[in-house]
Amino acid sequence: MTGQPITLRLRIQDPIPGVAYSLQDKKNHPVGPVIAGDASLAFDVPVRLAPGPRFLGEFVRSEGPSRRFVYIAIGTSAGDHASPWSRRAKIDIHTIPADLLARALEGAVLEALLPGKARDSGPACATVVPLAPWRVVD
Repeated sequence: MTGQPITLRLRIQDPIPGVAYSLQDKKNHPVGPVIAGDASLAFDVPVRLAPGPRFLGEFVRSEGPSRRFVYIAIGTSAGDHASPWSRRAKIDIHTIPADLLARALEGAVLEALLPGKARDSGPACATVVPLAPWRVVD
């Protein structure tokens, strides 16, 4: 297996209560769906980091030669077929600074704080920009 394991935490600050959220694997399957309440939601994403840096793993998606990201599935995409929402949030990981990646290789968890709501008052989707820079939490 290539690369060293690191953990990226995706924290949704204000998810839509009653809506299902999950990670989405490379086969577009929801993994670990949860129904949002009034509190923030967090998903720990296992990633393998190889020199380059290269991001590898079951949840790492690619677009072009360098863009790497993780999807959070929402509503029907997260397995709740009764939901009025069918969205995905794309969170870029290729932009994480090298100094933080070095800390992650030492065992620290890196966290991105994400908005939960889009301009249409539904769940934030498409490319979701963190509310603050990535940071070490553990």
